[in-house]
Amino acid sequence: MASTETTPAQDAGSIEAGLDALESPVGSRPPFRQTLREKILPPVVAVLVVLTVWQGLISLKIVDDPTRLPSPGAVWAEIEDAWLKGTLLEYIWTSVSRGLFGFALALLIGTPLGLVVARVKFVRAAIGPILSGLQSLPSVAWVPAAVIWLGLKPEMMYAVILLGAVPSIANGLVSGVDQVPPLFLRAGRTLGATGLRGIRYVVMPAALPGYVAGLKQGWAFSWRSLMAAEIIAKAPDLGVGLGQLLEVGRTNSSMPTVFLAILLILFVGIAIDLLIFSPLERWVLRSRGLLVKN
Repeated sequence: MASTETTPAQDAGSIEAGLDALESPVGSRPPFRQTLREKILPPVVAVLVVLTVWQGLISLKIVDDPTRLPSPGAVWAEIEDAWLKGTLLEYIWTSVSRGLFGFALALLIGTPLGLVVARVKFVRAAIGPILSGLQSLPSVAWVPAAVIWLGLKPEMMYAVILLGAVPSIANGLVSGVDQVPPLFLRAGRTLGATGLRGIRYVVMPAALPGYVAGLKQGWAFSWRSLMAAEIIAKAPDLGVGLGQLLEVGRTNSSMPTVFLAILLILFVGIAIDLLIFSPLERWVLRSRGLLVKN
């Protein structure tokens, strides 16, 4: 008679297989009806509610001064006019290209700076409080100084973005490194992951949640810094971005133009979050088993 007893290794393998089965997603893709109900319909309803309330304020004459609150139709006409003139995409691209390039520079500077601050006690004691202070400093405060230092040039815009984004990225990475369990570091050293190898294979992967949070905040600061710089500094060589468009609307007392600029700034912020940071956050969570892939 064949023996039905199992060895401890087989038992462990069965338990592991059972746990993997519990963590495996059921179905490879949710039905379209579920996606429509949970992801598409809520923001559409929210937009319709905002438009309804907005139009209601105009129709019920709660706000009957178009210089204070333009109608949705007036703002849509402004969008159509900018599209027909071919300037709508130009406004967006001018600001987005500046913002992404400045953020990339901030990423290249803030990442090694954050690692040095997190790993070297003397550096942390010396400039750690300065980074925290710079992070809390309103980015608009740097615009006059940057104009005096660099003049009305694109470099001035990038300087303001760096001063706004680098502290957030560095502090986010420092926070992530501080939360790395010491056991991970000891295990890495035991396996030979020291120096740069330890940073690459142990510290950075373990610090990803805090680092990604710092990146997201760094982008928010860089985008705000850029808008502040574009509103204050105007010159023919700088082109017309969304901040300049907002200031043009204020100068001409054109509320449709002001609302157009505000909506475009909001649209870019939402688009960058949905296209870059939300997928990055989901990937980090999924890699840690905190999010089941549908």
